[in-house]
Amino acid sequence: HRERQRFVDKNGRCNVQHGNLGGESSRYLSDLFTTLVDLKWRWNLLIFLLTYTVAWLVMASMWWGIAYLRGDLHRAHDDTYSPCVANVYNFPSAFLFFIETEATIGYGHRYITERCPEGIVLFLFQSLLGSIVDAFLIGCMFIKMSQPKKRAETLMFSRAAVVSQRDGKLCLMFRVGNLRNSHMVSAQIRCKLIKSRQTPEGEFLPLDQCELDVGFGTGADQLFLVSPLTICHEINSKSPFFCLSQRSLRSEQFEIVVILEGIVETTGMTCQARTSYTEDEVLWGHRFLPVMSLEDGFFRVDYSQFHATFEVPTPPYSVKE
Repeated sequence: HRERQRFVDKNGRCNVQHGNLGGESSRYLSDLFTTLVDLKWRWNLLIFLLTYTVAWLVMASMWWGIAYLRGDLHRAHDDTYSPCVANVYNFPSAFLFFIETEATIGYGHRYITERCPEGIVLFLFQSLLGSIVDAFLIGCMFIKMSQPKKRAETLMFSRAAVVSQRDGKLCLMFRVGNLRNSHMVSAQIRCKLIKSRQTPEGEFLPLDQCELDVGFGTGADQLFLVSPLTICHEINSKSPFFCLSQRSLRSEQFEIVVILEGIVETTGMTCQARTSYTEDEVLWGHRFLPVMSLEDGFFRVDYSQFHATFEVPTPPYSVKE
């Protein structure tokens, strides 16, 4: 059995790559901050190290250049001579002076004298440039570390979706859960059916997206996610699964993309978790096992049964039939 290509993986990663951008790739540089935040950690760390290393070497070379042009390197040990920067003899000493100034260490052995206007100007430029570089790179690293992407890993989706009757109506259902005690504020869930189709005009749509109603009109899509919930899509005349039966399910080819969004209670940032179900992950005539039990003064959730299902009597016919 060959697993067919998914539009969205089970872990939520979208299998879409952009190519042949041409001149549009320059748009990434116009939003450089977001581009750096979106990069992988290894590239972020490499850019972080390279930027500081190059900036340090360039600024140290400028201090060394001032000392060289003024002749301070040859008269550094002359007590009667007033250099631009005291005790700068060569490039390593110029580099150490720059690091001491940039990091505000101030050992006191190297310092700028008042007879060096070009050194004062370079010092001001170094202070401004250092503040800009620190704000840009450190801000980028902070935003990347505080991104709520890892919070999505503690949001669970059932491995399979089920089709069975609920309240006398045929429904497509799946389960969501939150592994943390902290809540997802204003949690909302949406579902998209991705399926190829051909329009009456003959146009072929390979990845046509259709909305699956999971309670938008009744407010059931607004979740209070403190315990595992079963999300239900009622299959009726308005549902794209109106003609779906147990037999036709074997020959269908579709993908259901589930998107769970909410605000992380501890950080106030918006978090999004995604997963998908293909036609072979939809179990006809199944229902999820209960996971809630009442203990002494509290409710206990048994996550070992989170993905478990059992068969129930379900008509093999479609709602239309």
